[in-house]
Amino acid sequence: MPLKSSETAKVLIVDDSASARAMLRAIVESDPGLSVMAMCIDAFEAAKVMRDGLPDVILLDLELPGMDGMTFLKKIMAQKPLPVVICSGLTARGSDQSIAALEAGAVDVILKPSAGDERARAEAQVRICDALRAAAQTRGGRAGLLPGALRAPGPKLTADEILPPPNLSRPVPTTEPIVCIGASTGGTEALRQVLVALPPDAPAICIVQHMPAGFTAAFARRLDGLCKVKVSEAVDGASVGQGEVLIAPGDQHMVLRRLTGGYRVSVVQGPYVSRHRPSVDVLFRSAAGAAGANALGVILTGMGDDGARCLGEMKAAGCTTIAQDEASSVVYGMPREAVRMGSAGQTLPLDKMAAAIMNFARRHRAGVQA
Repeated sequence: MPLKSSETAKVLIVDDSASARAMLRAIVESDPGLSVMAMCIDAFEAAKVMRDGLPDVILLDLELPGMDGMTFLKKIMAQKPLPVVICSGLTARGSDQSIAALEAGAVDVILKPSAGDERARAEAQVRICDALRAAAQTRGGRAGLLPGALRAPGPKLTADEILPPPNLSRPVPTTEPIVCIGASTGGTEALRQVLVALPPDAPAICIVQHMPAGFTAAFARRLDGLCKVKVSEAVDGASVGQGEVLIAPGDQHMVLRRLTGGYRVSVVQGPYVSRHRPSVDVLFRSAAGAAGANALGVILTGMGDDGARCLGEMKAAGCTTIAQDEASSVVYGMPREAVRMGSAGQTLPLDKMAAAIMNFARRHRAGVQA
């Protein structure tokens, strides 16, 4: 059943480190919409707790004694599917395992902060609470936002922090078509479904998926092995053309720049925008200015409103804009806000997105040739 507005989401923390459990408990309890149901040192203890009552969401480390977190996750999904958020350390093996965990059914993956780094902990607090609240919405239906505001490190900033609003009166030269996609919770699986359905001659694509630093590289490698298009993590100055997909690196913003007849990206540092880094709003604003009507903006599943406002800027600049529909969204947050603001020109189910991308590219190229 969806959570009622008066309820808090009960979180089960599973981590074998006492210091990590204490830190995660403090982070969870800082959010009035969340509460700690129990803390367990391994999968066996967690299974015992769950026999007496189920949590709304599980915060799970993958490195556990006895039964590892991946095995426990697969057992949960096979026996009693529940929202699971992976909390992992940043290692090459850990990032690959985390991507595999998303494919196995985890809702999201977050980076475990260092207990001694207060700045990292403050930023992680937002990311962890956001992920847990979003995951709790996926259980048995899509409830409204849980009560209480997220405690962000500082004010909620806009894309103005990274680049100025686009000059909509300035004409944009016709170029090859380009697609910009933004996604958050549930987005890894949504992006996989869209990208594997695209042919090798798909238009250039730039993606912001909310994901920690280090994990985006593993995500890009995984997609590259599954797709006909070439998928890679973006680096500063990289060009993107037909049949190529760039994914913004975790913890950095990605800005689209116009080249003669094509595009490249800048990877830039900066504050969190709409509580995220990378931010969809930053990518979408840059596309409105650099690409204009040459661009298609797509906003997929995710909690919050990142991307919704600047998708409207893309629409005002002549871009085609699409939001994922509620029925196919894991969390109908970002797409809902885009629809509410009038930023989305149309709403489509996920299984129609690849066709819409190719139809946009064909129409654009036909118009160029005419």
